[in-house]
Amino acid sequence: MIEKRQLSNGMTVMLEYLPYVQSAAVGVWIRAGAVDETPGGAGISHFIEHMMFKGTTNRSAKNIAEDIDRVGGSINAFTGKEATCYYVKTLSAHIGESIDVLADMLGNSVFDPAEMEKERSVIIEEMKMIEDSPDDIGHDLIGEQIFAGSPLGHRIIGTPETVSATTRDDILSYIAQRYTADGIVISLSGNFIADEIMEQLEGSFGHVGGGTAGRALPLVPHTPASLRRVKDIEQTHIFLGRRGVKMTADDYYKILLYNSILGGGMSSRLFQNIREEQGLAYSVYSSASSYVDDGQLIIYAGVGNDKEVATIDAIRAELERLAAEGIGDAELNKAKEQNKGHYIFGQESVSNRMFSTGKNILLLGRVYDAEEIMQGIDAVTGEDIARIAKEYAEIESYSRVIISKE
Repeated sequence: MIEKRQLSNGMTVMLEYLPYVQSAAVGVWIRAGAVDETPGGAGISHFIEHMMFKGTTNRSAKNIAEDIDRVGGSINAFTGKEATCYYVKTLSAHIGESIDVLADMLGNSVFDPAEMEKERSVIIEEMKMIEDSPDDIGHDLIGEQIFAGSPLGHRIIGTPETVSATTRDDILSYIAQRYTADGIVISLSGNFIADEIMEQLEGSFGHVGGGTAGRALPLVPHTPASLRRVKDIEQTHIFLGRRGVKMTADDYYKILLYNSILGGGMSSRLFQNIREEQGLAYSVYSSASSYVDDGQLIIYAGVGNDKEVATIDAIRAELERLAAEGIGDAELNKAKEQNKGHYIFGQESVSNRMFSTGKNILLLGRVYDAEEIMQGIDAVTGEDIARIAKEYAEIESYSRVIISKE
């Protein structure tokens, strides 16, 4: 059972007690991501995430790592479009020590100027690594096309120019605006004593100020665009993308199943046609992502440099075929069971349970339980998929990014 509590400052704490495990995961979720940044400040959320590991008034960067390793835990963080999460997974007996380290990082990081300069270099090297990977840079570029004019199009990592221009004062100001009691959710899943955890959290996070960590994104319509990037590579990488649906949309589960049928696995239509039947690509898939206010659907294929046109034509044909013919009960049921399996497998991890609860409470203010999710998947009909397929059939409605040798 998941229990919702609050600290004295109003900060939300989500507790999921699982007595049958011997581990626990704790995550501190911050409503701070790429959508909250100005174009000139792109990447600051990610920069702050890095700097939180670089030392506090109580611990050096090495001490942070050692204190978690000493209790058999693992610590990490990630920045997304809409949130940043700092988390630890550890043995149940050591959840208190893990919370202490996270609280120290978020409350006492020093943001030493010398460490900031070193971390700028690290992040710029990370950018170069992304640039050298056509899969990674392609997803950034297609996201910029799909969400042109919207903060959802911002690159999470930022650019060399914006990261180089970020000052310590910028970081402190951004933290004051976004790392506030109403913009933080603490999520725990695993085996722990709830009252003891709440007492520790009150001491560690109860002093955080209230703030107003809200957000409002402009709703900018998608205008299909095309971009070609020339690189010295041996494959052509094709990205097609368009708007999808937001997390709370009526069509959320319908898009989920449509994506599975189109390109979500080895038995999907794109994989079977483009790879297995025609041998055009080694990697081909589709992916659907939903955010609070919007979403996206992306189709990807990595092909030989002489197969670009044939592959795009094959994708076009598959989109049109799915729209014209619809699907049968067997294909629909397969997609349903596939998605149920992915969900259930994820629920067997305390980390995944913590991630799901924390993200949903932070961004949507509620938790979707297993029964509700299963019902949402089961409620999708063949007619629903047919309607979605018709809406997504026209390849000219997709933005296009091609990364190739010429």
